[in-house]
Amino acid sequence: MDVRKFGYIRVSSKDQHEGRQLEAIKEKGIGERDIFKDKQSGKDFNRTQYQLLKRMLRKRDVPYIHSLDRFGRNKEEILQEWNDITKNIQADIVVVDIPLLDTTQFKDGLGTFIAALVMQILSWMAQEERERIRKRQREGIDVALQNGLAFGRPKVQVTEEFKEVYDRWKAGEITAVKAMGELDVKKKTFYKLVKEYEKDFKKATI
Repeated sequence: MDVRKFGYIRVSSKDQHEGRQLEAIKEKGIGERDIFKDKQSGKDFNRTQYQLLKRMLRKRDVPYIHSLDRFGRNKEEILQEWNDITKNIQADIVVVDIPLLDTTQFKDGLGTFIAALVMQILSWMAQEERERIRKRQREGIDVALQNGLAFGRPKVQVTEEFKEVYDRWKAGEITAVKAMGELDVKKKTFYKLVKEYEKDFKKATI
């Protein structure tokens, strides 16, 4: 049976670039068509490309991961996935930047013990880092709220441009669709602004 090699890459958002991970995995002789990429949080393993890769794995296959934190961030789930791949599927795993986490090199009992020990330590560290990040984010949000900074989408307001487009729409010169296009707003937003503007206009004329 031929040994198949795959690569797995994860970045947390569209703003992060996968270049460093991609190059490291390509250096292992893995073609891009065999590299699976997720742009998603590492909080759990409910990721489309990861699950696809896992379904494809067969005994003796080898998925390559650049670093443990790209694999996942939750200690229990990292260990569960690692054991599922290495014991149930009986595939190997290679973590590129941690030579000890290369199950293709360790087939004896001692090697397995070392890999398991390192996995325990590093998965704990990955989870601790995730908790630190969440704590820093929460602290940053709390400080911003105390300083009066609002979060969420900015409220769409009635502008002079809206009033001009509204008048043309009301006069029958343009359609509602055309008005929405000129204002670059969705249907729900457009009619919300119409309602708001007409309500304020009615108040002003009473």
